[in-house]
Amino acid sequence: MKNNYMKPLRKALLVAFYFISISTNFSQTLNWHNLENRKHVLHGEFGLDFSVSYGLGYSRQLKTKIPFVLNGFFYKPAGEIVFDDFKTKIGGQALWLNQQSWKGSVGIHGIYRKNTNDFVTLQNFGSETSATFGYYKNGWFLAGEVGFDKAIVTHFNHSNEYKEGVYENVKDGWYEPATGGNLQYGFQAGISFQPIDFTIKIGKVISQDFKTKPTLPFYLGLGLNCSL
Repeated sequence: MKNNYMKPLRKALLVAFYFISISTNFSQTLNWHNLENRKHVLHGEFGLDFSVSYGLGYSRQLKTKIPFVLNGFFYKPAGEIVFDDFKTKIGGQALWLNQQSWKGSVGIHGIYRKNTNDFVTLQNFGSETSATFGYYKNGWFLAGEVGFDKAIVTHFNHSNEYKEGVYENVKDGWYEPATGGNLQYGFQAGISFQPIDFTIKIGKVISQDFKTKPTLPFYLGLGLNCSL
């Protein structure tokens, strides 16, 4: 009986880990050198990050002693059903190092995401922390980035197909502890034609256990920012 129970449970957790890992874009790309006299930034992004995906976002710079930007984003893997799979995040980024050209920032965001496949619908709350450091000028910038995306608590709603074909007594509901996380590191760069920035970021993805290999172990993002 124990083996019959554990086998479908492992399958469910494996499915959860894979789909929670979708759309882990992080560390919104900004040219901090061009934000000194601008309050609003509109973001658009197209990328490859476990899937072909796109995103929209908005940032608002606050008048604080340390430059600080509040932002919110919506990410969607390419597909026919708009709200089948998506990720939203809200938080902020602070510029902790603000020299003339050398700048460093840290960011923290709360995440809500929904993912659906033939076996289960997952709703997840998580967190995202990131840091960047690089060289910024009016016309261009180049920076390194690192971030960690953590799935903290997840709600499982299994399909009838799963209950009829895999395990009929599977339990729906909230699962704890955290079900997965990914570490990302790489580079971001951009060319600026004020008020427009064309950006690119590229890097690698590692699972939190440093053993499990993601389906796609790298990410790539192309972006467009408009500062107002």
